[in-house]
Amino acid sequence: MLLAGEDPIAVERAAQVLAEGGLVGLPTETVYGLGARADRDEAVAAIFALKGRPSDHPLIVHLAEPGDAAGFAADWPPVAQRLAEAFWPGPLTLIVPRRPERAAAAAAGQGSIGLRCPAHPVARALLRAARERGVPGVAAPSANRFGRISPTRAEHVVEEFGDTLLVLDGGACPVGIESAIVDCTRGHPVLLRPGQLGRERLEAAAGEALREPDDEAPRASGTLEAHYAPRARLRLMPAPMLNTALQVLGPGEVKLALYSRTVRLPPGSRLRHKPMPLQADAAAHDLFADLREIDALGVDLIWVEEPPPDPAWDGVRDRLRRAAAAS
Repeated sequence: MLLAGEDPIAVERAAQVLAEGGLVGLPTETVYGLGARADRDEAVAAIFALKGRPSDHPLIVHLAEPGDAAGFAADWPPVAQRLAEAFWPGPLTLIVPRRPERAAAAAAGQGSIGLRCPAHPVARALLRAARERGVPGVAAPSANRFGRISPTRAEHVVEEFGDTLLVLDGGACPVGIESAIVDCTRGHPVLLRPGQLGRERLEAAAGEALREPDDEAPRASGTLEAHYAPRARLRLMPAPMLNTALQVLGPGEVKLALYSRTVRLPPGSRLRHKPMPLQADAAAHDLFADLREIDALGVDLIWVEEPPPDPAWDGVRDRLRRAAAAS
């Protein structure tokens, strides 16, 4: 059931569904989420069931206001405070120690919890309306079947789950890839997943360098090696290799599509081509929608030009690498 996110009555209706333990599709600035109240494990279990997501893969809890973090966090490290002050509301998830009595299912049983205060006006209106009904936070992974392409438009959510799920339509997500995730539980900040916010900006706000993940890092949403996958097999290649492969392939009939910034199809080729935006923010905004569009063509293969090494492309590169690993 698709409802206009700017309609206050629709927002109130969705908030009531959440309060009663039901599921709601909601827009954020990153991607659309599949939300349930985070303080009821049975409500959160419905997310795992509908997505087909393993219950040991934790969810991110979305908050109406930064101050609501106190309802889930057993401790609030200084570096988490500095990052929240700089980027909340916004596309940043902070992992902090969890209150043991709350959100065990959302945290997949871990002693830590991922928290985010989204910036999307519809998400904020819904979270506030739900809070007025006693919902302290909403657990919300991306609103798609587990491991598949994340949704950045309301119609993508309907394509995934049908019209029985209540979905608030907030338009196309302005960022387009999931939030950056920083672990703040171990005395030094660790970047577990890149996003639109670049490492330099995060480090400037944190006041220290972000370390790389290690074997002691907590499990976090969207960090599995294989994720974000289309139905077609996706292969990620540097531009020279991609050019060579296309020349060898020739103009024959192959169920293959090209997604590239600088590489073009050879003359006479009958393959499908979708241009990738030249700027990193635009590429992130379009990435999942473009992959869904290409996948809908019914091709068997998607050849993708590897993004440039510029750190601004880290988020896009991360998502494409995981999509290729799933293939």
